[in-house]
Parts: sequence; structure tokens; C-alpha cells
Amino acid sequence: KRDITTSEEIAQVATISANGDTHIGKLIANAMEKVGKEGVITVKEGKTMEDELDITEGMRFDRGYVSPYFITDTKSQKVEFEKPLILLSEKKISNVQDIIPALEASTQLRRPLVIIAEDIDGEALAVCILNKLRGQLQVAAVKAPGFGDNRKSILGDLGILTNATVFTDELDL
Repeated sequence: KRDITTSEEIAQVATISANGDTHIGKLIANAMEKVGKEGVITVKEGKTMEDELDITEGMRFDRGYVSPYFITDTKSQKVEFEKPLILLSEKKISNVQDIIPALEASTQLRRPLVIIAEDIDGEALAVCILNKLRGQLQVAAVKAPGFGDNRKSILGDLGILTNATVFTDELDL
């Protein structure tokens, strides 16, 4: 057994894994070089004929916005904000009272708000959508990824990454 350390060695191994396709091998080696040993590489089929390498800084998870009303770019169907405030909650949010402090902070600081929770519905969701449609607030709600303890762990990671506190039952908030 020997360690694979150089970009050339990684390309050789990736080429073998890609059924001898040296182009794919080099692309994977390039991706490994960019993200490092601890990085995550996701390979998926694209919509174009070209192979692309897309680097995402930070953290990525496979959950979308709760409502299409939160979309900021209709062409790409994405929600994109610059320097948003982030509210993390392990619990389902239905009551608007639970998020009023976050909504007020977002308005006062003139910064977008991203709510990541187990779920958001009812009055809380309606108020977010209404404020977004009226142009009074840049807001988006996302269902937290994972289930049970895995969700708690992911929200904890998001809290560390964003320097935020996760609202939990243990905190009694």
C-alpha cells in the first residue's frame, strides 16, 4: 500500500475509475486539487455537452426553498442573497411570533434573512411570503436537511460555519 499524493497519481487512479477516460481523470484530479483531502466532490450529469467543474465555497445541502415565492432569479430558479442573516431552528416554525425578532433584525439591518428549520408553515410562512412579495423583506425559508440526530448535527455544523446559535428544545427558546 502506498499513498497517492500527486495530481498526476490522482489523475491516473481517476482515469482507471472512469473506464480509461483521461479527460475525466484529469477533471477529477483538478477537482481534488481545488477542494483538498477533506473536500467533497459530487459528480452529476449536466445539461450541456461540455464537462464543467463548479466549486462551491462553504457548505452545500440538497434541500430547496419551501415556496417558489422565495425565488430571486426566475431564470435559474434560485434564491441568492449577499451576506444574509441566518436563523437556524431544530423545530417546525408555524407561529409568526417565533420569528418576529429575526424579521425585525433583517429589516433594521437591511440584510436578507434565510430561515433553516425542520419546517415552516402556517402564519409564519404566510408572513414571510407576503413581506417578500411586497418587497418589504428579502427572505427565504429552507427545510433543514437530514432527520433526527443527523439533522441536529448538520444544523450544528451550519451554526459553526455561520457563527450562529441553533434554536433547540435544550436551549428552551
